[in-house]
Amino acid sequence: MALWSGRFQEQVGEFTQRFGASLPVDKKMYAEDIAGSLAHSAMLAQQGVISAQDAEAIAEGLAAIRGEIEAEEFPFDINNEDIHMSIESVLTQRIGDAGKRLHTGRSRNDQVATDTRLYMKKRAGQLMEANLELRRTLLEKAQQHPDAVMPGYTHLQHAQPVLFSHHLMAYTWMLARDFERLAAARKAADANPLGAAALAGTTYPLDRFATTQALGFARPIPNSLDAVSDRDFLLDLIYACSVSCLHLSRLCEELILWSSSEFGFVTMADSYSTGSSIMPQKKNSDFAELIRGKSGRVVGDLMALMMTLKSLPLAYNKDLQEDKEGAMDAADTLEDCYRCAAGMVATMTVNGGAMMAQAKKGYMAATDVADYLAKKGLPFRQAHEAVGHLVLLCEQRGCGLEDLTLEDFQNESPLFEADIAGCLDLPVIVAARTTYGGTGHEAVKVQMAEAQQQLESDAAAL
Repeated sequence: MALWSGRFQEQVGEFTQRFGASLPVDKKMYAEDIAGSLAHSAMLAQQGVISAQDAEAIAEGLAAIRGEIEAEEFPFDINNEDIHMSIESVLTQRIGDAGKRLHTGRSRNDQVATDTRLYMKKRAGQLMEANLELRRTLLEKAQQHPDAVMPGYTHLQHAQPVLFSHHLMAYTWMLARDFERLAAARKAADANPLGAAALAGTTYPLDRFATTQALGFARPIPNSLDAVSDRDFLLDLIYACSVSCLHLSRLCEELILWSSSEFGFVTMADSYSTGSSIMPQKKNSDFAELIRGKSGRVVGDLMALMMTLKSLPLAYNKDLQEDKEGAMDAADTLEDCYRCAAGMVATMTVNGGAMMAQAKKGYMAATDVADYLAKKGLPFRQAHEAVGHLVLLCEQRGCGLEDLTLEDFQNESPLFEADIAGCLDLPVIVAARTTYGGTGHEAVKVQMAEAQQQLESDAAAL
């Protein structure tokens, strides 16, 4: 018999019981549900609403139930449609009237909101830890290859040479922003709805500040209607997960390209690759592809919750039962993707020779040659045009800029002198980018030091 069945003459059917049950999803929040009940019962006793003996019996009973759940010995019953009713019904069977008094002054509406906030606050913190680990891995890989030069791309065409370490560092900064979004989601979840009851508060003399402190929340939610109906914190978390998955998808797309025969920039470890059932030579970057693919599901979780919340009137509606599965999936998926990406980056082999060979293609010294003329007084637009003519000449001859003679350069502009050869050396070109945020060695060292400081600061924030 359901705990709310007093007003009903018939029970729901077997199908509708299963259709309406959230237990398969929300039983993950058992620890949070028990914590909320412990805080609530202790506060009720403190306020004189229930006796100290009842509170003690409740605490002992809940401790035993938690132990059974963790030992996978708890008798979950789908007829108790959610984690709250599952725990309370067994508790009541075991300790009698004291268990029936536990729900005094609260509703499943504020109870589930409390559980969800506690759970998602915890998960956000765990995601922040996984985010830090991936950033450390990227930074370490960049530090291991300080001199590797690779092509930098725009429109997936060769553009200018950059350091491989500089390229990897771009992802550490993306992930640093993701950390900030996860931290904001954790802060959004850090508010206590317990005591709002169904929607209007309660006539019992509850101390919401006491439960806020007991549960480790930063503050109680000031409006009871908002307390039971707000799911913005879930949107914040899934949005943070979605953006980070998009960043991981971009990283994995590059790893997939770089590990192909056409690029050969990196070789993925066997432990992060798979083969083909028909082609013996194949070594596929399947795990990078999986991360790229899973990003779509996480973004889908965000869209699903946004549509669930669209046009919902205040306060609680059963639609909100659909809020947790997508958020849990997004968090679980992102954490797995962080771990997988960190493993791939840590174990991959970087092929600096292949990177340099490709960097020598595509006239990537062209911008520096134009800058050479501009520094000698030629307006940059004219310098740009002159170097364009030289590139066209190279295409006609089937050679590179470094293959042109000084006479070829001077035929285009008398400003060219013998020192133009220095503008054609890729390591020199890279090293010259010394402005803050640039790809030069010294600039990248500064960037790495800042990234390390940011890592340490973010780790301290946890």
